[in-house]
Amino acid sequence: MDEGSNAAAAIYPSLEGKRVIVTGGASGIGAGIVEAFVGQGAEVHFLDILEGPAEALARTLEGRGPAPAFHAADLTDLDATAEVFARIGPVDVLVNNAGNDDRHRWQDLTPAYFDDRMAVNLRHMLFCAKWAAEGMTAAAQGGAIVNLGSISWRLGLPDLILYETAKAGIEGMTRALARELGRAAIRVTCVVPGNVKTPRQSQWYTPEGEAEIVGAQCLDGRIAPADVAALVLFLASDDARFCTGHAYCVDAGWG
Repeated sequence: MDEGSNAAAAIYPSLEGKRVIVTGGASGIGAGIVEAFVGQGAEVHFLDILEGPAEALARTLEGRGPAPAFHAADLTDLDATAEVFARIGPVDVLVNNAGNDDRHRWQDLTPAYFDDRMAVNLRHMLFCAKWAAEGMTAAAQGGAIVNLGSISWRLGLPDLILYETAKAGIEGMTRALARELGRAAIRVTCVVPGNVKTPRQSQWYTPEGEAEIVGAQCLDGRIAPADVAALVLFLASDDARFCTGHAYCVDAGWG
């Protein structure tokens, strides 16, 4: 179980039985989101390229709710990803989580690397939203799309120029999609995490670096995937029925 899980966390009856897709759901924040939706009794489908961690996550969640379904998918391959969405069928909730924050220097940028980073961090989100919205519109029962942003571009952190460009674009995309899809009762929101303690993030920070992060926050402590998942659950639920078009931070006041 995620170390930040809260046994007394809220239960949203409106999420029980809902069909949910989580991209990048095998590890880190995505795994926390998958775990959270399983705990709500949702039918969870998660996409990732990491088959080993995905299978381990599925084993960990056995007996906690409906078994999540893993779909191996490279989200930069839009044709293959479209086929996965078609196999899953119409969904009630899409969580656009997948991304990659590999560090890079501005001096090393190339057009090819730009295209690659946009494909990894932004392009698939728009097309996944399109495919999900098509099913939601056909069902005429509305739905929720939650995009994962990042505090990084708001802070102007170093060595992340393309990641930050993509993450800024996600907030603009959220605003645009909310306007386009609102009359179909489809809500589109963005969750903006601060620095979340995951195995991947731990490779970038020494204990001294982590102390600096906490020092920059208004609150003590390290944000866990479960903290991000808690906000995602709310925004996906009917309790957030008039929340759309905006970004919501889980950053302990850092930004």
